Order: sequence, then structure tokens, then C-alpha cells
Amino acid sequence: MRTHQYTPQGIAYERAGRGDGTPIVLIHAGVADRTMWDAQWEALAAEYEVVRLDLRGFGESSRPPGARWSHAEDVLSALEHLGITRCHLVAGSLGAGVATEAALSRPGLAVSLLLCPPGGSLLAESTEDLERFFEAEKNALAARDLDAAVEANIATWVVGRGREPSDVASGVQDHVRRMQWRAFEVTESLGETDEAEFAPPAFERLPDLTIPVLVLVGGRDLDTTLDSAERICRALPDARRVDWPDVAHLPSLERPDDFLALLREWVAQER
Repeated sequence: MRTHQYTPQGIAYERAGRGDGTPIVLIHAGVADRTMWDAQWEALAAEYEVVRLDLRGFGESSRPPGARWSHAEDVLSALEHLGITRCHLVAGSLGAGVATEAALSRPGLAVSLLLCPPGGSLLAESTEDLERFFEAEKNALAARDLDAAVEANIATWVVGRGREPSDVASGVQDHVRRMQWRAFEVTESLGETDEAEFAPPAFERLPDLTIPVLVLVGGRDLDTTLDSAERICRALPDARRVDWPDVAHLPSLERPDDFLALLREWVAQER
């Protein structure tokens, strides 16, 4: 049975593992919640101190904020609550933008950043494939057809370009369906909230990052994601980029064992 706790701000989290060494903090994608790290969780907890949380509006983080809020501030408050002052930030998509904002907001917090892949506030270009997704999801939600809205996310972020659903493990698709359904439910329950934007956007402040950065991207991902990876590597000449041509937007779910190996190697180098 999965157990979790809450920060005073209502952010659900789990903490496990050894307390000696720099903790690893896992931040999920926008089509997911903290359970996207299930395949790596136990193995990581056997070696490191690890934390994973649900961003507000996802998973079990369903409490409305009391005032103006942001995902980055929720993460920073959660780490303060846990007494974590230094950590490796490992994050995908929306979470990658949040992790970058947290690192920029509090220099010295992040020992390293693993963006798998970049997304959220790290996306600088609204490409045609991204616009097609936004239109499909918007129309489905306007019609109150959550099934169609979920499937738009599956087709875009899980199946990806040039593939058929049969090319992606059904277990991965079903896992993301459950997480995305939950996100739609929680978002509806939250109602209108006053979410603050990070200004200037994270992609404009990349040169301010002075920590090691690893970028992992899939060849089946959207053009906007690939553009973001290129921008990050141009802005940070020492950033390391890894390309997996056979995956879409969620490499840690499609190739969980390979991702675990990559993460272990990355953290070992940056200790």
C-alpha cells in the first residue's frame, strides 16, 4: 500500500532511503504524478535518500492554495519542510521547468539538474505539433469529453510522432491514462486559482545556471521539446545531452531500466 504525507501547503510527498549523501528529488511530468517514478523508486531508495511529490493539481495534491502560488514555490516550501538544502533535481516535462525555476530561485539548492525531457517553462517555441495538441485537448474539454482529452494526451506525449499505439507498451499507456484522468479530476476540483508566472521565463535565464545539467530527449517527441533541448545546450555549452531515438516524451516510463542506469551514472559523477 502506497503511503504519503503532506506539507503544510498541502503538497503530497513520499520520502524514503538512506540519509547519507545528497538526496534525489523527483518531479513528475504534466501528464503524470509522482507514481511515474514507480519503476525506479525502490531501487533508488535502496541506495539514496529520495523524495517524490505531487505538484499541486496532480495526484494527491488536491488542496486549493490559499493565495497566489506557483509550482516552484510549492517545491521549495516542500524541501524546506523536509529540511533539504542541497539535492539533485530530476524532472520531466512540466516538472523540468518547475525544477529549473526552483534552481534559479534558490542558488545553491540544486547540485545538478536532470531534465528528462525539458518542458513547461523551458519551452520557447509554440510549434505546429504543440498547437495541434492544445486544440485537440481544448475542444475535448469544452465538450466535457474527458475520454477524448485523455486520449489526446496519450497520442501526443506517449505514442508520439511516427508511431502507432501498438508500438508502445499498453502498460505505459494505461499508467498515463490513470494519472491524466486524476489530473483532470483534481484540476476541476481546485477551480480558479491565482497561479504566478515565473518572470522572466526559465528559458530566458538559462545562462544563470552554474550547475551540471543533463538533457534527455526522445526522437519521437514534439518539435517544441527538441527545440528546447537545443536551446539549453546552446546556452549551456557544458550541458550533456542524451538522445533516445525510440521513445517519445516519457523516457523514464518507456525505458525504465535504462533510465535508472542513466540516473545512477549521472548522480555518481556529480557527487
